[in-house]
Amino acid sequence: MAKAKQETLSLAGHDVAVSNPGKIYFPRAGITKLELVQYYLAVADGVLRGVARRPQIMKRFVDGAEGEPFYQKRAPTRRPEWVEVATFTFPSGRHADEVVVNNTAQLVYVVNLGCIDLNPHAVRSEDMDRPDELRIDLDPVPGVVWRQILEVAGVARSVLDDHGLVGWPKTSGSRGVHIWVRIRPAWPFAEVRRAALAFAREVERRAPGIATAKWWKEERHGVFLDYNQNARDRTTASAYSVRPTPDARVSMPLSWDDLLASDPHDYTLRTVPALFAARGDAHARIDDAPGSIESLLELAARQKAEGQADAPWPPHFEKVAGEAPRVQPSRARGAARPPREKLPVITIAQAKHKADALAGLERWKARHPGIVPYLAPEHVLVDTNRGRATAWYRVRINLRNVPEAERPPPEPPDPDYDWKTEYAGWEDEPEESDAT
Repeated sequence: MAKAKQETLSLAGHDVAVSNPGKIYFPRAGITKLELVQYYLAVADGVLRGVARRPQIMKRFVDGAEGEPFYQKRAPTRRPEWVEVATFTFPSGRHADEVVVNNTAQLVYVVNLGCIDLNPHAVRSEDMDRPDELRIDLDPVPGVVWRQILEVAGVARSVLDDHGLVGWPKTSGSRGVHIWVRIRPAWPFAEVRRAALAFAREVERRAPGIATAKWWKEERHGVFLDYNQNARDRTTASAYSVRPTPDARVSMPLSWDDLLASDPHDYTLRTVPALFAARGDAHARIDDAPGSIESLLELAARQKAEGQADAPWPPHFEKVAGEAPRVQPSRARGAARPPREKLPVITIAQAKHKADALAGLERWKARHPGIVPYLAPEHVLVDTNRGRATAWYRVRINLRNVPEAERPPPEPPDPDYDWKTEYAGWEDEPEESDAT
């Protein structure tokens, strides 16, 4: 019997087509596109609480979770009249009409386009310049265990308490933890980011051995608090988003008690609907009492008075007055202020696909077997760079623990992909990078 090419669902007063419902989206788990749609409908109340009235960048996995996604800022020109949009302005001054998901029909519409996870901005469509969400992203460096991430989350909670703010935690669905803080939409993006940076530095001050606010990957240790997730054009996976992992893991909202006793592997597309039905949404009251960031802005002012410059912004933002040097320490030239060690970091692979970049890493290791014992997980830097529409990958090695006499010289990257060649002449937003 031939597989159905389309299934039509009646949702929120509209007929929504699900094309190729039997297409396998998660090969190792055997999960189909229709199962992904059914998951989102099962947890729709929680999903919509996180994404409603928020414009989003569509990260489309048209070949499933193991394929390479592409990023679509603009809503499709040919779309049903009931699909809502909001006009978002990027740091470059350009703008795009982005999809807004407010009901189950719109939710299934974007999932049908290949959006495995949902990536909304921190603003609502009624005020596109003032975030109503302070986003705390706990991003562990390689080798950091879950227990350490939870320790940093506990410190973050204490800092929030001290500044009169309520944090709503969730697993990221990958390796980290997100803590969302609802705030009044009274401050522009730059001020919310300034508050987030002050927060990150305070967590680092209280837990310097396990947490860091350092932007450059080659300087990080432990758990990085990514303050730049609060810059104007940043998006992050929403609550209940399925992530493109082999087991279809979910970004799971939890109470603080449940988070501190959690194992992120327990929350998948196939386990979360039953948990949601039994427990409800742990973030059901997230909108009840939005807070103020004034106390964090006062902390930022004190940090500045103590000599802490503004930290680097993402690379495609205009240079900000008072910002620290926007150059990797390994590329620094001349005298830095304050003095900074020039790190021995070499690039060994640049590839369109992550698997190709990692294969290049293995070839490099085979050529330099004597170096491998010196490398801790955090010394292998795998950068995901977002080009105009798709991601590309770079692998770098920090040789800081390798005796200087034994350090191999830089070699041409293998492979040596140039992302600009694929989209030569195609105009879009400036490239965005997570390759910090």
